[in-house]
Amino acid sequence: MSDGTKVPLKGRKIYVVDTTLRDGSHAVKHSFTKEQVTAIAGGLDRCGVPFIELSHGDGLGGASYTYGFSKVDEFELLETAASVVKKALLTVLLLPGIGTIENLKRACDCGAKAVRVATHITEADVSAEHIIAAKKMGMFVVGFLMMSHMSPPEAIALEAQKMESYGSDYINIADSAGYLLPDDVRARIDAVRNAVKIPVGFHAHNNLSLAVANALAALESGAEYVDATLCGLGAGAGNTQLEVLAGVLQRMGCETGLDFYGLMDLAQQVMPSVMQRPQVVDAGSLMLGYAGVYSSFLLHIYSAAEKFKLEPRDIMVELGRRHMIGGQEDMIVDVAWQLTQKQAK
Repeated sequence: MSDGTKVPLKGRKIYVVDTTLRDGSHAVKHSFTKEQVTAIAGGLDRCGVPFIELSHGDGLGGASYTYGFSKVDEFELLETAASVVKKALLTVLLLPGIGTIENLKRACDCGAKAVRVATHITEADVSAEHIIAAKKMGMFVVGFLMMSHMSPPEAIALEAQKMESYGSDYINIADSAGYLLPDDVRARIDAVRNAVKIPVGFHAHNNLSLAVANALAALESGAEYVDATLCGLGAGAGNTQLEVLAGVLQRMGCETGLDFYGLMDLAQQVMPSVMQRPQVVDAGSLMLGYAGVYSSFLLHIYSAAEKFKLEPRDIMVELGRRHMIGGQEDMIVDVAWQLTQKQAK
């Protein structure tokens, strides 16, 4: 039972889930090559990262006109990663409604050992069929609740209980908009820990430059799993920066099994040739966090702003006001068009 007090980190086992090859896919417009996957997945495995997530940014089956096509088929990339990952669990993301159970079976055949089944924060019900199917395949299964700023802690706890009842091995709470402040994170992790008997994890975005701070807030509230990416590569302003987190956790005496120096070298030697833009908090990503907008909307918003000659932040404010959620990417153009009509009056 969590009473809201900090859980000491020294000596605790913390599991890091790397999502460079999944959330980072948004930042490179789903353009990962086999050579990049070999270098990144192989390097992460050698550095002791226990979970390496790879799929289209929007999960299995995400390659489409709505979300953007992958340069290389994600199943080919999974096979490539499986050939170099020796110790970590190769992990995929699946959003019911985008990915299917057939996609998951094929991912298993390509070497995936774990899956994170993701839904909007109020829609855990739709994950039941996929979680149950994944367990029957023998996979390690994570219930993944996105856009957690849109729901109060008590309601999130009820959704987490549903995912636990379906068979999840742990529950991951995602701040998909990079909107939460550390106290908001603590309240959500505390509520979920009090509601379920399985471990809890956390996924941060850095839109308000709080990803590492919020990851620590989650861990100090008792979370055991935490997401991160090399150089922070990810949607919006990116995710918790893996090599920074590794150093911070090492200083705090946590048991992560990570090779801190190895991760620094991997980030410095491999990532510059992968990244298509600086992973910084600029005006666009800052507005995502401020307005509470899904981080993977960013490049779609820039495209719509250019097409309709609008300020990107005006679109973001409107998307935040309408509480738009992941899966509504096609509505961004509609919102931009409506803003032009409003301005023309």
